Amino acid sequence: MSLFSTLYDKTITWAKHPKAPWYLGGMSFAESSFFPIPPDVMLMPMALAKPEKAFQYAWIATIFSLIGGLLGYAIGYWLLELVWPMIQSIGYEARYHEVEGFFEEYGVWIVFVAGFSPIPYKLFTVTAGATNMALLPFLLASLVGRGARFFLVAWVMKVGGERYQEKIRKWIDWLGWLAVALIVFYLIVKLT
Repeated sequence: MSLFSTLYDKTITWAKHPKAPWYLGGMSFAESSFFPIPPDVMLMPMALAKPEKAFQYAWIATIFSLIGGLLGYAIGYWLLELVWPMIQSIGYEARYHEVEGFFEEYGVWIVFVAGFSPIPYKLFTVTAGATNMALLPFLLASLVGRGARFFLVAWVMKVGGERYQEKIRKWIDWLGWLAVALIVFYLIVKLT
C-alpha cells in the first residue's frame, strides 16, 4: 500500500506553496507549546523543494519555535493547574514529573538537549515555566538547541536531500509502516 509515498508527494507539493513559510511558522510555534507534530515534517520537504531557501526556513522554524516556547513557559508559569487535567488525560503526568527531575539535576542544559532532540519539547517549555526557571537562560538554551536542530535539518536537506530524494521516496512506505507498527507496539505495551 503506497499511503506514505502519496503523502510524501503531497507534502513536497505543499512545501512549494507560497504560504508554506507561514504554515511552517505556525507549526513551529504550536509544537513548542501544545501541538504533537514536530516542524521537521514541514521543514524537510520545504528545504528539499527549495534548497536555496533552506536556511531561511530554518530561521523561520527557530524563531517561531522560540515564540511558541515562550507560550509554553507562560502556560507552565501561570496556568499549570488549569491545564493539569489535560496533561493527565493524555498520559503525560509521569513524563512531566520525570522532566521536573531532569530540571533539578541538569538545570538549563536540559532545555538545550530537549530543544535539539526529538523528545517532546513542549514538556520542557511548560516545565521550565512551572519550575520558575530564569527566563533569559531558558530563551538562550532554546534558541541554541532549536536553532542547531533546524539548521542541521536544513543543511542536510540542502546538501544531500536532492541526491537522496528518490531513495527517500522509494523507502518512505516501509519507514511509515514501521513507524506505525512501533507506535502500535508501544501502545500495546503501555496499556497492558
